[in-house]
Formats: sequence, C-alpha cells, structure tokens
Amino acid sequence: MGMNSKERFKMKKLLSELGSHRARHTELISVYVPAGYSVDKIKQQLSGEAGTARNIKSSTTRKNVSDALEKMLRALGEYKQTPPNGLALFAGNIAEREGQSDIKIWEIEPTSPLNTKIYRCDQAFFLDPLKEYITVKEAYGLIVIDRQEGNVAMLKGKAIIPIKSFQSCVPGDTKAGGQSAARFARVIEGMLKDFFKTVANGANKQFANNPEIKGVLVGGPGPNKESFANGNFLFTEIKDKIIGIIDTGYTGKQGLEELVAKSEDILAQEEIMKEKIAVNKFLNMLAKRPTFVAYGEAEVRKGLELGAISTLLFSEDFDDEKIEEMADKCEEFNGEWLVISTDTKEGVQLKNLGEIAAILRFPLG
Repeated sequence: MGMNSKERFKMKKLLSELGSHRARHTELISVYVPAGYSVDKIKQQLSGEAGTARNIKSSTTRKNVSDALEKMLRALGEYKQTPPNGLALFAGNIAEREGQSDIKIWEIEPTSPLNTKIYRCDQAFFLDPLKEYITVKEAYGLIVIDRQEGNVAMLKGKAIIPIKSFQSCVPGDTKAGGQSAARFARVIEGMLKDFFKTVANGANKQFANNPEIKGVLVGGPGPNKESFANGNFLFTEIKDKIIGIIDTGYTGKQGLEELVAKSEDILAQEEIMKEKIAVNKFLNMLAKRPTFVAYGEAEVRKGLELGAISTLLFSEDFDDEKIEEMADKCEEFNGEWLVISTDTKEGVQLKNLGEIAAILRFPLG
C-alpha cells in the first residue's frame, strides 16, 4: 500500500528533521530492518556492534555510539516481531554543543514493505531508502520492442518490474530479387504484425482497466516501435496513455533500463502536470464560478469549518504546522489536498493568492 498525501507530508517533514542533524564524528546510527526479518537477529547484530564500539579511541565518540546502540536495543525490546512492512531506526547524539549529550531515537514503520537490511554509523543519518517512500509510487507501463524481441514491464517508483518477454520468429530481410522476394516480404510483414499483436495482447492484459497505470512508455531501436505504438495493436485506452516513444539501442532488460533513463524528464513533467491541472482548475473556477472557490487563510478556514472544501491547495511555502492541522480537518470531511511546488507559473500564482486556496462543494454564503 502506498502513502496518502498526509503520510507523505509527515514523512517528508520527518526526513527533513533527520537530515538536519550532523555529527562531528561517525556517531549517528541508521538501522533498516526488512519486512519478515527476525528482531532477535537484529538485536544480536547491534549487541555485536556495541562490543565493537568499545574499541573506539575517542572517549566522547565511544560513549555517544554506545548510548545510541543501547537506546536502539531498548526500543527493539518492545517488539516481539518485526512490523509487517519492516522497521527503520535512527539514534544518536544531536546536541549542538560539543561535549554535551542529547541522545534521541526515532522509530519508523514504513507504509510499504522495506526490502533493505542496513546498519550504518556515520556523521549523518542514512535516509536514501526512506526518501523513496515520499516519491509518488504511481505505476507506468513499459514496452520495448523490435522485430526480434518484445518486453512488457511496469515502473513503480524507481523499480522496473518485468512482466513478460516475447521472442519472435520473424526472419531477417532477404537479398533475393523478383516475385519471390516480394512474396517473402509480404510473409515477413504478416509475421511481424502477428508478433506485434502478441506483444500488444500481453500489454493489453496487464495495463487495461488498471487504475495504477498513469502512463505508458514505448521504446526500442529503429522504426518498429513507432509502427507498433501507432498501429492498431494496443487497446485505445492504452494508446491514449502513451506519454513517450523513445529511441533505445536495445530491447530486453537493458532496453527497459535505457527507456526509463531516457524518460526521466517526461516522468518529472507528468508529476508537475498534476499540480498544474489542480491549480488551473481552481483558477478556472475563480474566473467562471467565483462563489465555488476560496483563497487566503481566513476564507479557507471558514470553508474547512463548514465542511465545504472538495480540494485544498497549499503552496510549499505555507507553514508546515498549519498544513498538517488544516489537512487533517480537510480529511475529516473527505476532502483532497495537495502541496504545490513554486517552481511552476501556477505555483507562483497560488503563492500570490495567499499561499492557500480551495475548491468548494458549495458557496460559503
């Protein structure tokens, strides 16, 4: 299960807090326990690390590492087993002045299965695995194809999930001339179309009526990818979701990886587009049905109290504590909310409207 907006916002805030801490020496500890892994084994590992920590030359660093490990072991003592999605622990001395001690610990249960087992002691907390969780994990369909091979896969976050591979029996071009060559060319063309249909059937089966799929990327070497994407092979629903046709040097695993790498700008733009659409919908209604929108903190709070808000838009520059409070209120009445980047023209417009706006279910009166 992925994160909802509130969970993602809270995780982003927590990661910002963890990322702000820096130690003078390697004494901030990060531990990732994968889903299904034994808590007892992690305790054994940390006990071993505590023994190793006694050999640290600096008495201050030795004490800080030992105290952080002790706090982690005490915290793990509260768990009979690893939570269903795994566990991330962070502990260390976060005192700003050298010589002082303020050992803090954070325990995080991810909303999706954690597959990484890590122990790291460094000058900063290791946050990369959790940063993946604040990335919107929407899925994109991937197809790479040429006349010899076709591959169907799905992109979730940064993970490429292979679904099916297809090998064709289409022969290479013949050098023979005359009528035989023409007949052979027609046979090859028919075989190639049949192969395209086979690959398309695999993609149709996986991507049709799948609400997870937000877009489809098609790639491959040469002109076959265009013939496939523009032909009558894929369902109309899937063709309409094609957001890019990309030239790759390969098919197979390497081709899928190349397709994703070359589509980074397209995928980033897709995420920005969702924010643009939300803000433009608000601006449209502001122009045509102004009684069905509100902007500015006071007016939006009035809408929240009345349960009138359908969609709540925060500028990323709006106060974090207020976002959390007002988002909770919005969700009480089944409203949706988004935090809008100021990197776009629409984001700047929202900021200039008081950093907060809403689309209403009914006028406020």
